[in-house]
Amino acid sequence: MAERGSHQSSDAEWARLRGQLRAEFGEAAFRIWFKPLTLKAVREGKVSISVPTRFMRDWVISHYADRIRTLWHELNSSIHSVEIFVESRSRPAEPARAAGPAAPAPRAAQDAAAAGGDQQGKVGAPLDPRFTFENFVVGKPNEFAYAAARRVAESTKVRFNPLFLYGGVGLGKTHLMHAIAWHIRKQHPGRRVIYLSAEKFMYQFIRAIRFKDTMAFKEQFRSIDVLMIDDVQFISGKESTEEEFFHTFNALVDQNRQVVISADKSPSDLEGLEERLRSRLGWGLVADLHPTTYELRLGILQSKAEQLQVEVPPKVMEFLAHKITANVRELEGALNRIAAHSTLVGRDITLETTQEVLHDLLRANDRRVTIEEIQKRVAVHFNIRLADMHSARRARAVARPRQVAMYLAKQLTPRSLPEIGRKFGGRDHTTVMHAVRRIEELMAGDSSFSEDVDLLRRMLES
Repeated sequence: MAERGSHQSSDAEWARLRGQLRAEFGEAAFRIWFKPLTLKAVREGKVSISVPTRFMRDWVISHYADRIRTLWHELNSSIHSVEIFVESRSRPAEPARAAGPAAPAPRAAQDAAAAGGDQQGKVGAPLDPRFTFENFVVGKPNEFAYAAARRVAESTKVRFNPLFLYGGVGLGKTHLMHAIAWHIRKQHPGRRVIYLSAEKFMYQFIRAIRFKDTMAFKEQFRSIDVLMIDDVQFISGKESTEEEFFHTFNALVDQNRQVVISADKSPSDLEGLEERLRSRLGWGLVADLHPTTYELRLGILQSKAEQLQVEVPPKVMEFLAHKITANVRELEGALNRIAAHSTLVGRDITLETTQEVLHDLLRANDRRVTIEEIQKRVAVHFNIRLADMHSARRARAVARPRQVAMYLAKQLTPRSLPEIGRKFGGRDHTTVMHAVRRIEELMAGDSSFSEDVDLLRRMLES
């Protein structure tokens, strides 16, 4: 900042403003969009803030810059403008990367794996170099599981045993397990770590029985420091494998060796497993990964685009984050496809090309649009309360989004004007007609507004 005398006061104002942003927009939005912001200068009523990427700059300017300026003006009436600019800086060691293909693991991690990975190579599965803590985007749906995984990886003492991670397909369970293994191998190359799927564990056990080598199998698995079994639900109903896994699990826990398990359900909900095993699996720390939120999906896409070194327009990012909600793998696969298409065909990435390239995937994710869904989506987009869709408030900040929602309801649903009016707080059909005409007029005269409405339509239409 320009003058030393104002340095401390500006820092204090910035700290207070960040606290207000956290309270107003929530922890997930704060972590993804506000935490990376760096205050660079406050001069002559102008605040300069840097961000690490162009995408983040465009997003913050579009969605939050006005609010930042307003809040700062309330703290200091001399502030009249906010500048957001890109300043590349080295990436922090703490996490904020996407759960998907990334740069290769650091050389140190690869060297550590080579030094301590003999056991892994013999019976375990190979680790994916993309799946590290640094490449995992943290948000509210997965922050508890991430923190637990990080604690296990960093601690030399066993604090909870087992660590049981569970959640649906493509939410990051396998990523976290690989990240734990990479971290341990890098920081403690002498520790023996085995990571493998439950199916491979079963295959190894059946093979040991076939070749009458079960003693070697037992010694191999019970002499390690960390055992990691992915998708443990696949051993349910396999009585002999389940029995051996139970004894291996007990032996390691009794020796205070770390066990990490993943599954698609919590221990108590795993059908087909014996009660004694389900009970033991729940003894340690059980952490679930919830379905992703819009903010988390957007953060993942941003990170993935940076890894691919491809420029993706913010509106395409928003479109994908809204339309593909099932799992992270599908989301990242979609971005891979449009990036590859752009490179191979030589066409810019736009909403139109995105819809063309992903038509099959988008069709699979489509569903019938309802007025309630339109109201929710528009309310989120314009940062107003859902209740404002039904209220009598006429302030422009509320009335305009409400008119947009009425317009989209008319365009995207088969509902009549009176039916639409009833869904908006019992309004008359003439109010809906006026809203539709007004939005059409604004779209014709304001290209930026037209793009906003078009984006909402694309995200909602089936």
